[in-house]
Amino acid sequence: MKDLAENILLGDKRAISKGISLVENEEKYSSELLKKIYPFTGKAYRIGITGPPGAGKSTITNCLIKLLFDKGYKIGVIAVDPTSPFSGGALLGDRVRMSESGLLKDVYIRSMATRGSLGGLCKNVIEACDVLDASGKDFILIETVGVGQSELDIAQTADTTIVVLVPESGDSVQAMKAGLMEIADIFVMNKSDRDGADLIVSTLINILHLKAPSENKPDIKVLKTIGTKNEGIEELLIEILSQKTYLENTGLLKTLRKEHLKRKILDLVNNKLHTTFWNDENRAILFKSIDLISEKKIDPWTFSEEITKK
Repeated sequence: MKDLAENILLGDKRAISKGISLVENEEKYSSELLKKIYPFTGKAYRIGITGPPGAGKSTITNCLIKLLFDKGYKIGVIAVDPTSPFSGGALLGDRVRMSESGLLKDVYIRSMATRGSLGGLCKNVIEACDVLDASGKDFILIETVGVGQSELDIAQTADTTIVVLVPESGDSVQAMKAGLMEIADIFVMNKSDRDGADLIVSTLINILHLKAPSENKPDIKVLKTIGTKNEGIEELLIEILSQKTYLENTGLLKTLRKEHLKRKILDLVNNKLHTTFWNDENRAILFKSIDLISEKKIDPWTFSEEITKK
């Protein structure tokens, strides 16, 4: 395990792959590995890329990878698939094109499965990002499956969240209903050469102007891109870097990451308590009492209070 951690810190791609597999599968020594690399995390800037299916998230991600690489940055990518890694379906074409970027030096791309997770992120994506962070990446791009309201968890992981829309996504009011207005740091209208794009962009800008300005985040921009033609990507990266500088200079990045860390620790403790509490003995008590609870002889609240006093 010591050798694996050391090789991850050196940026070895095989070690990174093995480390991510350990944490993704929650194998026996995964926590030991995470403890060893934790002091070396916190340097990479994490960018979440989300939005409805078919918006061109993989294309935008691929364009950003190449642009960041050309500027001399080291990049890690976590691409979350709805089923199993490198499965078929509509995502495969974009993912194959993106995997070509993974052959570049100092670029590492990993596809991870949601494995039934309701959110846009799979369960251990934060730990996978920690492995990439410790390996010396400057930027980590996290592309989600795009499942709508459950995408809120991307905002609790990324430093900057990009919401990618297309004219076919529907009007901006629908975007608000999906909760995307609350999590976006940057809106990207992809395929902006299509009919209806300018109208949605204008409506989004008007809605954003009506929102009270926040001291906790920079102004939200609405940018237009055509990912397949690599148009607007340079402007998108300029805005990402601008937000990064703003968050660093104001101290908000540190505050934001502390909030992410608190959520992470709460999740770790809750998972640990869930695992340790529901042992064979307590499960047996529940199964034995379920008829009494169903027959209203005991209520669920009293039962819960009693079993947790043990």
